Amino acid sequence: MSALSIGEVAKAAELPIDTIRYYEKAGLIPPPQRRESGYRIYARDTVSRLRFIRRAKELGFTLAEITELLDLSAQGAQDMGRMRAAAQQKLAVVEDKLRELDRVRAALHQLVEACPGHGALAECPIVQALSGERSADRSGVGA
Repeated sequence: MSALSIGEVAKAAELPIDTIRYYEKAGLIPPPQRRESGYRIYARDTVSRLRFIRRAKELGFTLAEITELLDLSAQGAQDMGRMRAAAQQKLAVVEDKLRELDRVRAALHQLVEACPGHGALAECPIVQALSGERSADRSGVGA
């Protein structure tokens, strides 16, 4: 059988049916044919495309970026340099986010260490730092 139901596609691609419908509406997968009953029937290659989309999403690519990746991957005879450049660009974004998360972790660690965990909440260094009543230099927040 060359055509699959949406349930079969969902199972093979490991995606919820609603997600497949969403990707269809977003133009990430071609619209399926319809049986006389109105049920969608998908080509087998739709599963590969959906797996590609799912894996790209897991790596943090946006739907717009995935559209570009799909367009690039459809140009099978082209050089892979553009695909590598797209992955490098996403990697740079991820590394920036990691640096920011490291900064946030350090600031939160300082706040937790500065808070004794008992006493009046009004004297809590965390509350003071978040409300701006304590300077960023003393709390480590705002760096």
